[in-house]
Amino acid sequence: MDTRHHKALSITALIVVGAGASAWSGLHLLDKDELDVALNPFGVNRSPYGQVFAMALQGPINRNFHVGMYGLSDEEINRLREQNSVKKPGSMLIVKPEPEKRGTQESVTSKDIGILDRMQLLVDSMSEGHALRTNTLPASPALKFYIRRQAEDKLRFAYDLDPSHYANYAALHFFLVEGITTRPELKAGAGKLARQTIEYCLAIDHDPRPALTAGAACTNLLHLMFTAERLNKQKQWTPDEMQAVLDTLDEAIASYHRIATQWDENGNWNRISPQRIHDCENRIRFITNIRNAAQKTIERIRRTHPN
Repeated sequence: MDTRHHKALSITALIVVGAGASAWSGLHLLDKDELDVALNPFGVNRSPYGQVFAMALQGPINRNFHVGMYGLSDEEINRLREQNSVKKPGSMLIVKPEPEKRGTQESVTSKDIGILDRMQLLVDSMSEGHALRTNTLPASPALKFYIRRQAEDKLRFAYDLDPSHYANYAALHFFLVEGITTRPELKAGAGKLARQTIEYCLAIDHDPRPALTAGAACTNLLHLMFTAERLNKQKQWTPDEMQAVLDTLDEAIASYHRIATQWDENGNWNRISPQRIHDCENRIRFITNIRNAAQKTIERIRRTHPN
């Protein structure tokens, strides 16, 4: 055997030994919890891009939720209501386009508008058609379960993108505690989700809106505590633990007002739409009312548990 063969065998042996050593050490690394981090490709989660994507997901989430719960998308429910064809969500009536309207739209399209407008109409019709149910039979329980899981998975994905998004967090919490979740084993994780949200949102000091999400998470956590107290569940919280959450809620409310005042001074409120400003005003009013009611509840519980 010449020198070249000896060199090739040596290199091969070194590669095998190195791969074996790497695999052996890697098994030990898998046991370390501090190295178990969530997958975050391109750093999108909890970034400004993630915030945009989280907002964009609200449409698909809303559509899947309605189909999963009622068998119809929210667009179809609204269309049926406008046509006075349905009295409540959940009706299985299917809306069919009226021929005369469709013909009128085609004539207008062909004569009065340009190619770009035609393409826009085509894209809009394709977007509506994607969500429109054409099956005259109601959605089966299996289909509703599947679509509801799709909505839940999208909610979890949107939450990971931006835990400070008020609506997505509130909807995910609702899924977990109201029995809508398709994974009942995760229902007990609603409290953990609320605490994670509070910690993340209160660390943001340049935008008042995350403080509202933190406040909502505090109210949800208090509601879980009050429910356990009312139902005499095995897991109970003391009045002092409830008061600690109420103090955190006060911190969130104070943080919102402080940063909101800064936005008044630097004009940042002018950078968002009036609708978003109106939402913030309604949310802080609602959270404050819940806070006042929670304080009275804690005082009552403390009187019944003097020790």
